[in-house]
Amino acid sequence: MTKLSEVEYVRPDLELLKEQVTAELTNFQNAGGFASAKLAVEKINGYFSDVISYQELASFRYTIDTRDEFYSQENDFWNTNFPHVEDLQTAFARAVLASPFRDDLVADGTILEPFVLMAQNKVKTFKQELIPDYQKESMLNTEYNKLIASAEIEFQGELLNLSQLGKYSVDTDQEVRQAAAQARTAWFVEHETDFDRIYDELVKLRTKIAHESGFANFAEMSFANRDRFGYDQEMINDYRAAIKQYVTPAVTRFYQRQAKRFGKDRLDYFDLGLEFPTGNATPKGTPAELVAKANQMYHEMSPETGRFFDFMVNNETMDLVTKKGKEGGGYCEFIPKWHAPIIFANFNGTMGDVDVLTHEAGHAFQTYMAQWIKMPDMQFPTTEAAEFFSMSMEFMAYPWMKLFFEEQTPKYKFSHLAGTMTFLPYGVLVDHFQYEVYTHPEMTLEERKSTWRKLEQEYQPYKDYSADPDLERGTWWYRQGHIFDVPFYYIDYTIAQVVAQQFWKRREVEHDEAAWSDYLAMAKAGGSKTMMELLQIGHLASPFEGDTLKEITADIEAQLNSVSEDELK
Repeated sequence: MTKLSEVEYVRPDLELLKEQVTAELTNFQNAGGFASAKLAVEKINGYFSDVISYQELASFRYTIDTRDEFYSQENDFWNTNFPHVEDLQTAFARAVLASPFRDDLVADGTILEPFVLMAQNKVKTFKQELIPDYQKESMLNTEYNKLIASAEIEFQGELLNLSQLGKYSVDTDQEVRQAAAQARTAWFVEHETDFDRIYDELVKLRTKIAHESGFANFAEMSFANRDRFGYDQEMINDYRAAIKQYVTPAVTRFYQRQAKRFGKDRLDYFDLGLEFPTGNATPKGTPAELVAKANQMYHEMSPETGRFFDFMVNNETMDLVTKKGKEGGGYCEFIPKWHAPIIFANFNGTMGDVDVLTHEAGHAFQTYMAQWIKMPDMQFPTTEAAEFFSMSMEFMAYPWMKLFFEEQTPKYKFSHLAGTMTFLPYGVLVDHFQYEVYTHPEMTLEERKSTWRKLEQEYQPYKDYSADPDLERGTWWYRQGHIFDVPFYYIDYTIAQVVAQQFWKRREVEHDEAAWSDYLAMAKAGGSKTMMELLQIGHLASPFEGDTLKEITADIEAQLNSVSEDELK
């Protein structure tokens, strides 16, 4: 392909798309034999591939600069019109489920078996008559993300966005850390009415959608929305309880050690992110130099990763540096028309720059290896399984961290490994909060905040908000975008984290040479397998099974305890 920046964006003609897909659906439904059914499916996949590609391209360019008038208008266009594309996708799903050639098409690989499972969910969750509601939901999500991207916070003589402010949250000066934390909270409180209104509208809207789709509530509907196969709500409840039982105490002990390191009896909430009095590990080099180091790493890691990273660099499919007007966070998508993974990030000079680069590169590498899959949107597996590759790649990169952190490498590895453990209680807290909200949609605005704070005290009892009454009343969740625009996604990160921790153990503790080949086999399989099937391919234990969580947490805590304080200075 040409460089992504040189690819011309063309808004697809959706009326033409409807004519083309409808015609091929008729051919598919009236197919007299396997060959004609296969041809119709391939044509339909081609039509969807093109439209998804241009939608993804427009979205990528919009998130790079939300102030861009043209792509802002295109983003609004897709918010309004993509539900009509989904309507066609639902019609295709129904046709596949009803086809007498379905099993033959699956056996042939023209249709992937997980697609059949996803089609069953699609017909349950997408209703043509609810398209105005889906459109409104997309617009509310955009409103939230635009609000986040619009942040301009005056701090130490600079005008900063939320990502840029992040580096001050780990400053070695406590007064700076506290001031940065207070400035961040003050911005969210300033816009509290907007956040409350947007979320309240989303909860009411999603509850309406769930009821009209035949579900008791949106929490129940989320299992079909998120294509969760092989586990249910009871297993999620038990999993959250296990994290509270095994991981929260380990994290509490970890922060007690951190407090002792600073000569304190306890840590304030704004202290949690700074792990060492001498400062956290920071990557060495400019963003361009970090990419060059990543290039060296991926060429040394394997032939496959080397070819992959050459593709990303040569075709300029990464936008990594934070700037005004850029949407927050990081993500990876795959543009099927050009077989191109894309990476979006917000480098801000912290160790998180390396984490997000390896994390999103894990996603991108997985789709690069699975580009043999012709069904659009199936290069990725389901979302919790997709996160296996991103989080595991962070560990696969450990042998090369000296390139990025030099003499601070021991501090980085300690912080990163600890972070995979400290994240888990927060990750399931986000999920539990959403479960409470959507099973009790009648909650008032204040009841939601008190519910958040109550759950926070259960899962993260070490978070002390004595210095900030606005956080004490339960407003932290405003900053977690997933709660607004991808409900019930967040627990996927925790499920994948427990899988990634197993790769850490195999690679770093057991020196298992088969770990990489298992990872590679899983990446190639991509969306052709369910989450549980990918675990089998990778010879990995399910996070929901037996003592998986208890044992891996004990392994990580033992590793952290084996690192002396002298090694962390």
